[in-house]
Amino acid sequence: MTRTRTIIRGVGGYLPEKVLTNAELSTMVDTSDEWIRQRVGIEQRHIAAEGEYTSDLAVKAARKAMAAAGVTPDDIDLIIVATTTPDYTFPAAATLVQMKLGIHHGMAFDIQAVCSGFVYAVATADSYIKNGLATRALVIGAETFSRLLDWTDRTTCVLFGDGAGAAVVEKVELADDAPERGILSSALRSDGHHWDKLYVDGGPSTTGTTGHVHMQGPEVFRHAVGKITDVVYDALAKAGYTVDDLDWFVPHQANRRIIDGAGAKLGLPPEKVVTTVQRHANTSAASVPLALSVAVADGRIKPGDLVMIEAMGGGFTWGASLIRW
Repeated sequence: MTRTRTIIRGVGGYLPEKVLTNAELSTMVDTSDEWIRQRVGIEQRHIAAEGEYTSDLAVKAARKAMAAAGVTPDDIDLIIVATTTPDYTFPAAATLVQMKLGIHHGMAFDIQAVCSGFVYAVATADSYIKNGLATRALVIGAETFSRLLDWTDRTTCVLFGDGAGAAVVEKVELADDAPERGILSSALRSDGHHWDKLYVDGGPSTTGTTGHVHMQGPEVFRHAVGKITDVVYDALAKAGYTVDDLDWFVPHQANRRIIDGAGAKLGLPPEKVVTTVQRHANTSAASVPLALSVAVADGRIKPGDLVMIEAMGGGFTWGASLIRW
Protein backbone atom coordinates (compact mmCIF):
# COMPACT_ATOMS: atom_id res chain seq x y z
CA MET A 1 0.00 0.00 0.00
CA THR A 2 1.05 3.58 -0.63
CA ARG A 3 -0.09 7.03 0.39
CA THR A 4 -0.22 10.11 -1.87
CA ARG A 5 1.78 13.12 -0.76
CA THR A 6 2.64 16.49 -2.25
CA ILE A 7 6.32 17.28 -1.88
CA ILE A 8 8.25 20.46 -2.58
CA ARG A 9 10.84 19.54 -5.20
CA GLY A 10 12.54 22.92 -5.58
CA VAL A 11 12.24 26.61 -4.75
CA GLY A 12 13.51 29.85 -6.27
CA GLY A 13 13.25 33.58 -5.82
CA TYR A 14 13.71 36.75 -7.81
CA LEU A 15 14.15 40.35 -6.69
CA PRO A 16 14.18 43.35 -9.05
CA GLU A 17 17.55 45.00 -9.61
CA LYS A 18 16.66 48.39 -8.17
CA VAL A 19 17.22 48.68 -4.40
CA LEU A 20 15.57 51.50 -2.45
CA THR A 21 17.30 52.07 0.88
CA ASN A 22 15.82 53.79 3.91
CA ALA A 23 18.24 56.67 3.37
CA GLU A 24 16.94 57.18 -0.18
CA LEU A 25 13.35 56.88 1.00
CA SER A 26 13.94 59.61 3.60
CA THR A 27 14.54 62.05 0.72
CA MET A 28 11.09 61.22 -0.70
CA VAL A 29 8.92 61.26 2.42
CA ASP A 30 9.14 62.50 6.01
CA THR A 31 10.90 59.54 7.58
CA SER A 32 14.37 58.34 8.54
CA ASP A 33 16.46 55.20 8.51
CA GLU A 34 16.33 55.06 12.31
CA TRP A 35 12.53 55.50 12.42
CA ILE A 36 11.95 52.65 9.93
CA ARG A 37 14.46 50.25 11.51
CA GLN A 38 13.11 50.79 15.01
CA ARG A 39 9.45 50.32 14.09
CA VAL A 40 9.50 47.60 11.44
CA GLY A 41 13.07 46.34 11.11
CA ILE A 42 13.38 47.10 7.39
CA GLU A 43 16.64 48.35 5.88
CA GLN A 44 15.83 48.28 2.17
CA ARG A 45 13.37 47.03 -0.44
CA HIS A 46 13.49 46.15 -4.15
CA ILE A 47 11.42 48.07 -6.71
CA ALA A 48 10.38 46.74 -10.11
CA ALA A 49 11.68 48.66 -13.11
CA GLU A 50 9.43 50.51 -15.51
CA GLY A 51 7.99 47.91 -17.87
CA GLU A 52 8.78 45.06 -15.47
CA TYR A 53 5.50 43.40 -14.53
CA THR A 54 4.34 40.88 -11.95
CA SER A 55 4.31 38.08 -14.53
CA ASP A 56 7.94 38.89 -15.43
CA LEU A 57 9.03 38.55 -11.81
CA ALA A 58 6.99 35.34 -11.50
CA VAL A 59 8.62 33.76 -14.57
CA LYS A 60 12.14 34.50 -13.30
CA ALA A 61 11.38 32.95 -9.92
CA ALA A 62 9.65 29.99 -11.61
CA ARG A 63 12.66 29.27 -13.82
CA LYS A 64 14.92 29.18 -10.75
CA ALA A 65 12.52 26.84 -8.94
CA MET A 66 12.31 24.53 -11.96
CA ALA A 67 16.10 24.47 -12.27
CA ALA A 68 16.39 23.57 -8.59
CA ALA A 69 13.77 20.84 -9.06
CA GLY A 70 15.35 19.47 -12.25
CA VAL A 71 12.15 19.84 -14.27
CA THR A 72 11.17 21.60 -17.50
CA PRO A 73 8.04 23.53 -18.48
CA ASP A 74 6.77 20.37 -20.18
CA ASP A 75 6.61 18.71 -16.76
CA ILE A 76 4.24 21.31 -15.28
CA ASP A 77 0.47 20.79 -15.48
CA LEU A 78 -0.72 23.39 -12.97
CA ILE A 79 0.33 27.00 -12.36
CA ILE A 80 -1.04 28.98 -9.43
CA VAL A 81 0.05 32.58 -9.00
CA ALA A 82 -0.76 34.26 -5.70
CA THR A 83 -0.82 38.01 -6.31
CA THR A 84 -2.58 41.23 -5.44
CA THR A 85 -0.94 43.06 -8.34
CA PRO A 86 -1.67 41.15 -11.57
CA ASP A 87 -0.54 42.66 -14.86
CA TYR A 88 -4.16 43.10 -15.93
CA THR A 89 -7.62 42.86 -14.40
CA PHE A 90 -7.79 39.79 -16.61
CA PRO A 91 -6.45 37.47 -17.89
CA ALA A 92 -4.91 35.89 -14.80
CA ALA A 93 -1.20 36.51 -14.31
CA ALA A 94 -0.82 32.72 -14.19
CA THR A 95 -1.90 32.42 -17.83
CA LEU A 96 0.73 34.99 -18.81
CA VAL A 97 3.33 33.00 -16.91
CA GLN A 98 2.12 29.90 -18.73
CA MET A 99 2.54 31.68 -22.06
CA LYS A 100 6.01 33.07 -21.22
CA LEU A 101 7.17 29.60 -20.19
CA GLY A 102 5.90 28.16 -23.48
CA ILE A 103 3.34 25.88 -21.85
CA HIS A 104 0.19 24.99 -23.82
CA HIS A 105 -1.21 22.24 -21.59
CA GLY A 106 -2.60 22.00 -18.07
CA MET A 107 -4.31 24.83 -16.21
CA ALA A 108 -3.35 28.17 -14.74
CA PHE A 109 -5.13 30.57 -12.42
CA ASP A 110 -4.53 33.25 -9.78
CA ILE A 111 -5.32 33.31 -6.07
CA GLN A 112 -6.03 36.60 -4.34
CA ALA A 113 -5.57 36.37 -0.58
CA VAL A 114 -3.10 39.28 -0.34
CA CYS A 115 -0.15 38.42 1.93
CA SER A 116 -1.59 34.96 2.70
CA GLY A 117 -1.77 34.12 -0.99
CA PHE A 118 1.20 31.78 -1.19
CA VAL A 119 0.04 29.73 1.80
CA TYR A 120 -3.44 29.52 0.26
CA ALA A 121 -1.85 28.50 -3.05
CA VAL A 122 0.25 25.75 -1.43
CA ALA A 123 -2.87 24.30 0.21
CA THR A 124 -4.79 24.55 -3.08
CA ALA A 125 -2.07 22.81 -5.09
CA ASP A 126 -1.89 20.09 -2.43
CA SER A 127 -5.64 19.53 -2.73
CA TYR A 128 -5.56 19.46 -6.54
CA ILE A 129 -2.72 16.95 -6.54
CA LYS A 130 -4.26 14.67 -3.93
CA ASN A 131 -7.56 14.72 -5.81
CA GLY A 132 -5.96 13.72 -9.10
CA LEU A 133 -6.38 17.04 -10.92
CA ALA A 134 -2.65 17.69 -11.28
CA THR A 135 0.68 15.93 -10.84
CA ARG A 136 3.28 18.71 -10.79
CA ALA A 137 2.60 22.38 -10.09
CA LEU A 138 4.33 25.72 -10.07
CA VAL A 139 3.16 27.63 -7.01
CA ILE A 140 4.22 31.26 -7.21
CA GLY A 141 3.87 34.35 -5.05
CA ALA A 142 4.64 37.48 -7.08
CA GLU A 143 4.03 41.17 -6.47
CA THR A 144 4.78 44.62 -7.81
CA PHE A 145 3.33 46.09 -4.64
CA SER A 146 5.17 49.38 -5.09
CA ARG A 147 2.53 50.31 -7.67
CA LEU A 148 -0.18 50.31 -4.99
CA LEU A 149 1.68 52.72 -2.72
CA ASP A 150 1.09 56.38 -1.98
CA TRP A 151 4.68 57.55 -1.78
CA THR A 152 3.64 60.52 0.37
CA ASP A 153 2.19 58.25 3.09
CA ARG A 154 5.04 57.27 5.37
CA THR A 155 2.87 54.84 7.34
CA THR A 156 2.60 52.51 4.33
CA CYS A 157 5.22 53.30 1.68
CA VAL A 158 8.12 52.35 3.97
CA LEU A 159 6.75 48.83 4.51
CA PHE A 160 6.50 47.21 1.10
CA GLY A 161 8.65 46.02 -1.78
CA ASP A 162 8.51 43.97 -4.98
CA GLY A 163 9.62 40.42 -5.67
CA ALA A 164 8.62 36.86 -6.49
CA GLY A 165 9.17 33.40 -5.07
CA ALA A 166 8.20 30.03 -6.49
CA ALA A 167 8.03 26.37 -5.58
CA VAL A 168 7.70 23.24 -7.70
CA VAL A 169 5.40 20.82 -5.91
CA GLU A 170 4.65 17.34 -7.15
CA LYS A 171 2.79 14.14 -6.41
CA VAL A 172 4.66 11.19 -4.92
CA GLU A 173 3.46 7.82 -3.72
CA LEU A 174 5.09 6.85 -0.43
CA ALA A 175 5.19 3.29 0.80
CA ASP A 176 3.38 2.81 4.09
CA ASP A 177 6.67 2.18 5.87
CA ALA A 178 8.49 5.13 4.26
CA PRO A 179 9.29 8.26 6.31
CA GLU A 180 6.69 11.02 6.07
CA ARG A 181 7.37 13.75 3.51
CA GLY A 182 5.73 16.75 1.91
CA ILE A 183 2.80 18.93 2.90
CA LEU A 184 1.46 17.37 6.09
CA SER A 185 -1.38 19.77 6.94
CA SER A 186 -2.77 23.24 6.31
CA ALA A 187 -5.03 25.60 8.24
CA LEU A 188 -6.70 28.50 6.42
CA ARG A 189 -8.89 31.28 7.80
CA SER A 190 -10.54 34.56 6.79
CA ASP A 191 -12.79 37.16 8.36
CA GLY A 192 -14.10 39.87 6.06
CA HIS A 193 -15.35 41.96 8.96
CA HIS A 194 -11.81 43.33 9.20
CA TRP A 195 -11.56 44.35 5.54
CA ASP A 196 -11.14 48.07 6.24
CA LYS A 197 -8.11 47.60 8.49
CA LEU A 198 -5.91 46.87 5.47
CA TYR A 199 -7.19 47.56 1.98
CA VAL A 200 -6.74 49.39 -1.33
CA ASP A 201 -9.19 52.20 -2.01
CA GLY A 202 -9.99 51.29 -5.59
CA GLY A 203 -10.99 48.55 -7.99
CA PRO A 204 -12.79 47.82 -11.27
CA SER A 205 -16.25 47.65 -9.69
CA THR A 206 -15.99 50.57 -7.26
CA THR A 207 -13.87 53.29 -8.83
CA GLY A 208 -12.47 51.89 -12.06
CA THR A 209 -9.01 52.75 -10.74
CA THR A 210 -6.26 50.90 -8.91
CA GLY A 211 -6.11 52.98 -5.72
CA HIS A 212 -3.58 52.98 -2.89
CA VAL A 213 -2.92 50.91 0.22
CA HIS A 214 -4.51 52.08 3.48
CA MET A 215 -3.78 50.46 6.81
CA GLN A 216 -4.78 50.79 10.44
CA GLY A 217 -1.35 49.73 11.63
CA PRO A 218 -2.03 49.28 15.37
CA GLU A 219 -5.19 47.27 14.62
CA VAL A 220 -3.38 44.98 12.20
CA PHE A 221 -0.62 44.41 14.74
CA ARG A 222 -3.16 43.74 17.50
CA HIS A 223 -4.80 40.94 15.50
CA ALA A 224 -1.72 39.52 13.81
CA VAL A 225 0.09 37.64 16.56
CA GLY A 226 -3.02 35.87 17.86
CA LYS A 227 -4.27 34.87 14.43
CA ILE A 228 -0.83 33.63 13.35
CA THR A 229 -0.38 31.41 16.39
CA ASP A 230 -3.94 30.06 16.06
CA VAL A 231 -3.33 28.56 12.61
CA VAL A 232 0.16 27.36 13.51
CA TYR A 233 -1.20 25.38 16.45
CA ASP A 234 -4.05 24.05 14.29
CA ALA A 235 -1.71 22.85 11.52
CA LEU A 236 0.55 21.19 14.10
CA ALA A 237 -2.37 19.46 15.82
CA LYS A 238 -3.77 18.13 12.54
CA ALA A 239 -0.46 16.40 11.83
CA GLY A 240 0.23 15.26 15.39
CA TYR A 241 3.20 17.53 16.12
CA THR A 242 4.03 20.27 18.61
CA VAL A 243 6.02 23.50 18.39
CA ASP A 244 9.02 21.70 19.89
CA ASP A 245 9.15 19.45 16.81
CA LEU A 246 9.68 22.36 14.42
CA ASP A 247 13.08 22.84 12.83
CA TRP A 248 12.14 26.08 11.06
CA PHE A 249 9.41 28.71 11.25
CA VAL A 250 9.10 30.72 8.04
CA PRO A 251 6.61 33.51 8.67
CA HIS A 252 5.23 36.19 6.40
CA GLN A 253 7.74 39.02 6.43
CA ALA A 254 5.36 41.83 7.39
CA ASN A 255 7.48 43.57 9.97
CA ARG A 256 10.04 42.55 12.54
CA ARG A 257 7.84 43.24 15.57
CA ILE A 258 5.08 40.90 14.35
CA ILE A 259 7.62 38.18 13.50
CA ASP A 260 9.29 38.50 16.91
CA GLY A 261 5.92 38.61 18.69
CA ALA A 262 4.65 35.47 16.98
CA GLY A 263 7.90 33.62 17.65
CA ALA A 264 7.85 34.59 21.32
CA LYS A 265 4.20 33.58 21.76
CA LEU A 266 4.93 30.21 20.18
CA GLY A 267 7.97 29.78 22.41
CA LEU A 268 10.32 29.42 19.44
CA PRO A 269 13.98 30.40 19.83
CA PRO A 270 14.97 33.19 17.40
CA GLU A 271 17.50 30.93 15.69
CA LYS A 272 14.63 28.76 14.37
CA VAL A 273 12.86 31.75 12.75
CA VAL A 274 13.75 32.68 9.17
CA THR A 275 13.75 36.47 8.82
CA THR A 276 14.34 38.35 5.55
CA VAL A 277 12.17 41.44 6.10
CA GLN A 278 15.25 43.59 6.70
CA ARG A 279 16.44 43.05 3.10
CA HIS A 280 13.18 42.48 1.21
CA ALA A 281 10.55 44.46 3.19
CA ASN A 282 6.97 43.19 2.95
CA THR A 283 6.53 41.65 -0.51
CA SER A 284 3.00 40.42 0.26
CA ALA A 285 2.35 37.02 -1.38
CA ALA A 286 6.02 36.77 -2.42
CA SER A 287 7.44 37.05 1.09
CA VAL A 288 7.10 33.44 2.27
CA PRO A 289 8.51 31.79 -0.88
CA LEU A 290 11.32 34.36 -1.00
CA ALA A 291 12.22 33.56 2.61
CA LEU A 292 12.05 29.83 1.82
CA SER A 293 14.34 30.24 -1.18
CA VAL A 294 16.89 32.14 0.94
CA ALA A 295 16.87 29.54 3.73
CA VAL A 296 17.18 26.63 1.31
CA ALA A 297 19.95 28.31 -0.68
CA ASP A 298 22.05 29.08 2.41
CA GLY A 299 21.69 25.52 3.69
CA ARG A 300 19.49 26.14 6.72
CA ILE A 301 16.49 24.17 5.48
CA LYS A 302 17.58 20.62 4.65
CA PRO A 303 15.79 17.41 3.58
CA GLY A 304 13.94 15.92 6.53
CA ASP A 305 13.45 19.23 8.34
CA LEU A 306 9.99 20.08 9.70
CA VAL A 307 9.05 23.52 8.38
CA MET A 308 6.07 25.72 9.24
CA ILE A 309 5.06 28.50 6.84
CA GLU A 310 2.44 31.07 7.79
CA ALA A 311 1.03 34.40 6.68
CA MET A 312 -1.66 36.95 7.41
CA GLY A 313 -2.97 39.55 4.99
CA GLY A 314 -5.74 41.97 4.17
CA GLY A 315 -9.23 40.61 4.30
CA PHE A 316 -8.28 39.48 6.91
CA THR A 317 -6.93 36.22 5.58
CA TRP A 318 -4.44 34.01 7.40
CA GLY A 319 -3.11 30.50 7.18
CA ALA A 320 -0.30 28.04 7.83
CA SER A 321 1.10 24.88 6.26
CA LEU A 322 3.32 22.26 7.87
CA ILE A 323 5.87 20.68 5.54
CA ARG A 324 8.32 17.83 5.97
CA TRP A 325 11.09 18.98 3.63
